[in-house]
Amino acid sequence: MNLNKVLIVSIAAGVLSAGGNARTETMEGGRIFVAEPLVVTANRLATPPEEVASSFYVITREEIEAKQKSSVLELLRGAPALDVVQSGGAGKTTSIFIRGANSEHTLVMLDGVEMNDPMSAGRSYDFAHLGTENIDRIEIIRGPQSTLYGSDALGGVINIITRRGENKIGITAVAEGGSFETYRQQVDANGGNPRLNYSLGVSRVKTSGISSALAGGSASFEKDGYENTSLSTRFGLTPSESFDFETVFKFFDAKADIDNGAAQDDPNHRSNAREVLFKSQAGLKLFDEAWKQKLSFSLSDHHQDVDNGFDADHPNDRSSTVFDSRLYRVDWQNDLQLHEANTLTLGLEAQEERGESDSFFESSFGTFTSNFGREKARTNGLYVQDQLKLWDSFFATLGGRVDDHERFGSKTTYRFGSAYVFQPTSGKVKGTYGTGFKAPSLFQLHSAFGDKDLRPEESIGWDVGLEQPFFDERASLGAAYFRNDFKDLIDFDPAASRYANTVNARSSGVEAFAQARPFGPLRVRLDYTHTSTENKSTGQELLRRPRNKFGASSQYNFPKRQAYVNLGVVFVGRRDDLDFDTGERVRLKDYTLVNLAGGFETVKNFKLFGRIENLLDQKYEEVAGFGTPGISGFAGVKWTY
Repeated sequence: MNLNKVLIVSIAAGVLSAGGNARTETMEGGRIFVAEPLVVTANRLATPPEEVASSFYVITREEIEAKQKSSVLELLRGAPALDVVQSGGAGKTTSIFIRGANSEHTLVMLDGVEMNDPMSAGRSYDFAHLGTENIDRIEIIRGPQSTLYGSDALGGVINIITRRGENKIGITAVAEGGSFETYRQQVDANGGNPRLNYSLGVSRVKTSGISSALAGGSASFEKDGYENTSLSTRFGLTPSESFDFETVFKFFDAKADIDNGAAQDDPNHRSNAREVLFKSQAGLKLFDEAWKQKLSFSLSDHHQDVDNGFDADHPNDRSSTVFDSRLYRVDWQNDLQLHEANTLTLGLEAQEERGESDSFFESSFGTFTSNFGREKARTNGLYVQDQLKLWDSFFATLGGRVDDHERFGSKTTYRFGSAYVFQPTSGKVKGTYGTGFKAPSLFQLHSAFGDKDLRPEESIGWDVGLEQPFFDERASLGAAYFRNDFKDLIDFDPAASRYANTVNARSSGVEAFAQARPFGPLRVRLDYTHTSTENKSTGQELLRRPRNKFGASSQYNFPKRQAYVNLGVVFVGRRDDLDFDTGERVRLKDYTLVNLAGGFETVKNFKLFGRIENLLDQKYEEVAGFGTPGISGFAGVKWTY
């Protein structure tokens, strides 16, 4: 096909496929052709979106640039069936809830490197410090994924994929400033050829921030400053058509001031977090690519120290805590092309996690120390998946997995997914059914509040949905119903002063979207999620999960002027939380966030951009008692070579 014009459309959440995937459009003879990027995370294979049975959503590099977000958590706020909860402003602890599951039920990866922290209480990942430099796209897969990814994937998987360099060298430099004395600098570089590819991203963010205690306190409270330096690299080498090698490296060092919320200002409570991720992978193709192998080694290293010294409001209290953890993983994946319609995936995994902490507390009641000696846990896993394609319409995957944990023994999970595409209309019916599990964390097993006899958490999840495009794919509608049942969830039992398998829970709901391209430069998308949750032990809703979430996004491009305007709206309904002081349940109010961004090219290679966040100046809380930023503005310049 001879293309005489290529149009790359900058998108917000609007230029998305029915599954939530970004599209690249090309034009030939006045007719538009749509090429959908492949989805990697759903099946551990590059798969066309129409063949994926799982519910997924993809945030592309074009969307990141259009929304001008410097942190991943801000990008995730608009994703359907996903809730972001942050305890204050920049740098504060951030949790993610997918389809009502716990935050620790989401497996977070960077290019396949597991990022969940073995020393966090529930082995979750804190998104507070993760920047957007060098990111190509973010794939969000909803529903149990333990069959392919083992523990931690009860609710879903978020895989952050960095850029793979290509063609001649490209360099981008960004300088930005704005509200709360915020300054950001970022440089990205990438390039390559058929034998070599490379990409690099460096960023620096510093802000005076807001007082997280403002929700219940005084405007005179000191601001909670934050700074973050991040580096991300990816390097690939392809010496022959049958062999390739690549490495991935990610680093950040972040410092944040902390308040205790609910009018509890603390001028010298500070946290320092550092994270190092590394992966090396070799790929081999044999027998005319009928057998593809990937052998990888990865390391994730987490360090955090929290210090709170004496001050005028706390003359007798001080504390210091240090957390360290490491996760080593080896993965050998084999993809066997048994037939053009049948691919078998076999894999072996071995991982070891280590963690330790040292805490010191001093008050008028005395001095206390708590040392968590170095503990470790090994897990070996074997997984298999068969992927079938028939008549270019029917697609199915069936998989199973066995994990052997040195503490509680073996655990088996399985998953089935199927999708059928009606060729005359391109309508799609899909459904999945699967099980998941989560191993107890090192903290839950070995801390002073731990129990070495804890059982793994378990889940059964399923969903069914349909998607239908209209008007030559210029518009589409979709909806899905989901349900998850959780068993033996681990929670802190105050009566026994330790962790225990005390909770059974359920989450269910509906996800729906509508999107349209009314005419070329305009893109619009609407998302709605209704989530119902229940703690079966108490009959109450699970905390911090809104019943209703609505998102809207639109973007208008001015091709001749190299300019765009992007509008995003997120509505979050009421939800329950715990009062920080009393421990009683409280009802948090709903809120609506409106964000506006835009940019234009001034002269060749130079662009000016700006955005307004929380345009309506909403006063809201994501965590009871912790303040959030009001209306704010930012502007900057971008140079591209």
